[in-house]
Amino acid sequence: MDIILLERVAKLGQMGEVVKVKEGYARNFLLPQGKALRVNAANLARFEAEKAQMEARNLETKGEAAKLAEKLDGETFIVIRSASDAGSLYGSVTTRDAAEAATEAGFSVAKGQVVLSATIKELGLHAAEVVLHPEVSATINLNVARSVEEAELQAAGKSVAELAAEAEAEAEFEIQELFDDIGGAAMDDFGDDAPAAAPEASEED
Repeated sequence: MDIILLERVAKLGQMGEVVKVKEGYARNFLLPQGKALRVNAANLARFEAEKAQMEARNLETKGEAAKLAEKLDGETFIVIRSASDAGSLYGSVTTRDAAEAATEAGFSVAKGQVVLSATIKELGLHAAEVVLHPEVSATINLNVARSVEEAELQAAGKSVAELAAEAEAEAEFEIQELFDDIGGAAMDDFGDDAPAAAPEASEED
C-alpha cells in the first residue's frame, strides 16, 4: 500500500514522503495513529493544504521534546523487584515499569515511548530508550534491585555476583566468630573445673 507520511517514522521516511508499506502495517498502526494517509488525490491535496501547519506543529513539539530529552538523558531510575540469589528476576521489568519509575521521579513518560532492546530478567543496570518525538529520543538507565540499599551498591559499580560473594564471606566470618566465642567459653569452663595436677613424686620415694 502507498502512503504519505504525516511525521517522521523510523526506517520508513520523513514527513511528506510517499512510501510503500505492507497493508496490515498501514491499517493496524500507521493510519489509526495518524502517522500517515493513504495516497490518493484527496489526501495529497489535504496534505499540501495542511503541510505548513503540520511542519510548524512538528517544530513546536520537537522543541518541547528536546528540552525534556536534555533533562531526561542519562537519568537512572530504581526499580525494586524480587529475585533469586543468582540475580534472576521472578518475572521481568516491562516498558510500563520503566515509564512508571520515570513518572514517579517527576518526568512525564508513557509506556509507549519506552523501547527496551531486550527483556529485562536480571538484576543490575539496564539501558532503555525513550522516544519523546519522532526525531528526539533520550537514554535512561534502570537500576533493577531487590532493595534501595542494593540499588545504591549497584550504582557504585558492584555486580550481583560481587554482592552475593560479600554477603557469603560476611556470613562465614560471623559463623567463624561464633565458633571462636563458643570455643573460648568452653576452654574457660574447662579451666575452672579441671582437677588440680597431682604433685610430682620426689626422688626419695
